[in-house]
Amino acid sequence: MNCIAYKHGYRYQLADDYSLLLEFKPSADLSVDGFLFLSTEGRLTIKKGYAWDGPSGPTVHSRNFMRGSLVHDALYQLMRHGKLDRDRYREPADRLLQALCREDGMSRARAWWVYTGVRVVGASAARSDRRKKVIHAPKRCGNAATQHAASGLPV
Repeated sequence: MNCIAYKHGYRYQLADDYSLLLEFKPSADLSVDGFLFLSTEGRLTIKKGYAWDGPSGPTVHSRNFMRGSLVHDALYQLMRHGKLDRDRYREPADRLLQALCREDGMSRARAWWVYTGVRVVGASAARSDRRKKVIHAPKRCGNAATQHAASGLPV
């Protein structure tokens, strides 16, 4: 039987590499899954094909929110994978989200609301137990009960 393995919950996929120089300067180069790289100089590189869920919460997925959500999701993924310390980097990642949204034309009030939202409810998204689960299909591949619960799709 031919089976597939996938992760559920992504909405967007990066069409070109994206790179941004951050103030985050880890003591060693970091990488996750061949898509995310953070150098000791603070260069965050997100490779073409990277998938993310976009802005979280009850919000509008607007163009002035997309770059911020991409970078924020990438930094939180580095935290979930234990590459960046949550206690040290979560608040600066949340501030960076706010700054990128403002830079991209979001109103000051909405950017403040975005920052406040991730501060209040975002902590769990940076925990290692929130890593996306690998799901196998069709249901004869792997543990269907676990996969069903993880995917939110009918078995």
